[in-house]
Amino acid sequence: MTDSNSEVNSAKQEHLAEAGGLASPAPLWFPEQPAKPVRLLPPLALAYIGDAVFEVAVRQHVMAKPNLRPHHLHGQSTKYVSAKAQARLLALLEPQLTDDEKDVVRQGRNAKSGTVPKNANVIDYRQATALESLVGYLYYTGAHDRLRGLIAEGFELLEEER
Repeated sequence: MTDSNSEVNSAKQEHLAEAGGLASPAPLWFPEQPAKPVRLLPPLALAYIGDAVFEVAVRQHVMAKPNLRPHHLHGQSTKYVSAKAQARLLALLEPQLTDDEKDVVRQGRNAKSGTVPKNANVIDYRQATALESLVGYLYYTGAHDRLRGLIAEGFELLEEER
């Protein structure tokens, strides 16, 4: 990365920090920034990136378990990535959310995706979208410690329920 690219990315991160209310966000995994400030991104766009980030968190979580056969890994992952599991995870985490985070969740839950869920009821599907919106929001605002903490806490609470 050249110095001018570094300066541009730094300026973009500062802009994102101001929009997200953070002093200094953690760098993104890759250098491309979203086209708009985080607070101006549509909830379904946040859910789009949040789905991918959450998937990585789930995969890393199941990779930390002793059985690493591919079929077993997939089976374990589905316990976390289904709409029902994501809806439950959000319900467990909601009491811990800040007002800004609750606002993002509300917007994600109310977003009309235009698709019909295949393997979930509409309520769980909307809750799952809300969780993914929150994950996307935290990722793009650079609140990665907060994101990791919420996901770890949510996984722990889900496992306690089983």
